[in-house]
Amino acid sequence: MRANTSDPRYAIYFVPGPETELYRFGASVLGYDIYTGNDTSFIGSAAPDWPGKIREPRTYGFHATLKPPFRLAPGAATSDLEKAVDAFAKSHRRINVGPLEVRSLGSFIALVPVAPCSPLDQLAGACVHQFDHFRAPMNGQERARRIAAPLSDEQIINLDRWGYPYVFDDFRFHMTLTGPLVDGDRAQTLKWLMTEFASRTAAQRLVLDRLVIAHQTDGAFRVGHSILFEP
Repeated sequence: MRANTSDPRYAIYFVPGPETELYRFGASVLGYDIYTGNDTSFIGSAAPDWPGKIREPRTYGFHATLKPPFRLAPGAATSDLEKAVDAFAKSHRRINVGPLEVRSLGSFIALVPVAPCSPLDQLAGACVHQFDHFRAPMNGQERARRIAAPLSDEQIINLDRWGYPYVFDDFRFHMTLTGPLVDGDRAQTLKWLMTEFASRTAAQRLVLDRLVIAHQTDGAFRVGHSILFEP
């Protein structure tokens, strides 16, 4: 049985702690607090057209995806997912990812690790595997939307097997800061965000210390459950 598109969606994210400088930076870029579900003030002197530039990522909140959004499989309960995430987190230790930088990824801008981090990639792959039995299969509408993007043969296989094309070898840890931007606008926005991020020294090194379950019923995603990794 496939999920109904009116069912809530869930995702397993990393979201920095709400007290951290990194989180405050990301939330102010998007103008949204995924922990409370409230709007926040935009960063610095954001341009008048800034809300349009972040409309798409704002829906998902400031985060890094580890298990992409899914609807619960028939018979699965939110409490079961929370227990599974708690057990998973208790068997993993926090990851010292190292410094972050603002970079263009295709047409959008994101925060990414400066250097590759194998433990991070392994964690993401484990999340895709470990929690997949909670995921309802895609319906035709969802698959058609995904397949409309240019995908490789391997990405199509991933889409049909795991519900998302960019997993395992195609996974890249990132924390999105904008939606798609045209070339000239993207270059200018990149320069501005790099400058803003450079002034926030405490935000520039990442320790991945938790998992959260975010849920979307109507509108934007919101954190519903959070669990810290072992030190």
